[in-house]
Amino acid sequence: MSEQSKSEQVKYLKDKIEDVRIAMLVTVNANHEIHSRPMGTAHVDVEGNIWFFTNEYSSKVDEISHENKVVVTYSDSNNSTYLCIKGTASLVDDRAKMEEYWNPVIKAFFPKGIDDPKLTLMKVETEEAEYWDSNSSKMVVAFQMIKAAVTGKPYGKDDHGKIEL
Repeated sequence: MSEQSKSEQVKYLKDKIEDVRIAMLVTVNANHEIHSRPMGTAHVDVEGNIWFFTNEYSSKVDEISHENKVVVTYSDSNNSTYLCIKGTASLVDDRAKMEEYWNPVIKAFFPKGIDDPKLTLMKVETEEAEYWDSNSSKMVVAFQMIKAAVTGKPYGKDDHGKIEL
């Protein structure tokens, strides 16, 4: 994907993320233990940064205060599309951005809404994104995998690459 412009790469990334919406955010705590949890994506900006609403007093916030390098993964098994994004996480207390990215579903986690004192934004600055995208139906993918197993030839029809931002 290196021959594409940055804006085309960000658009590809954004389109794939918006198809899935729910990510797994992976952090490392002070004891070097890996921790992962699902997060609803609030927004992907024009720079390819990923935004999440979070509780300012949660364990993930404590973890990124010790180690701000994170991994964010997305999995869309229906379309055989997978993303693994490496980046740097930070907290952003920006009321205007909160209002811009707000979605009524978030109120299920923050009953006081946008005025909840625990509510803050987490920004993950994307440094590198790796993707796997089959572009084929499940039936075609399954057939190609079976064919590869029977013939002994490796399955390799997926589009795989990296985006460096």
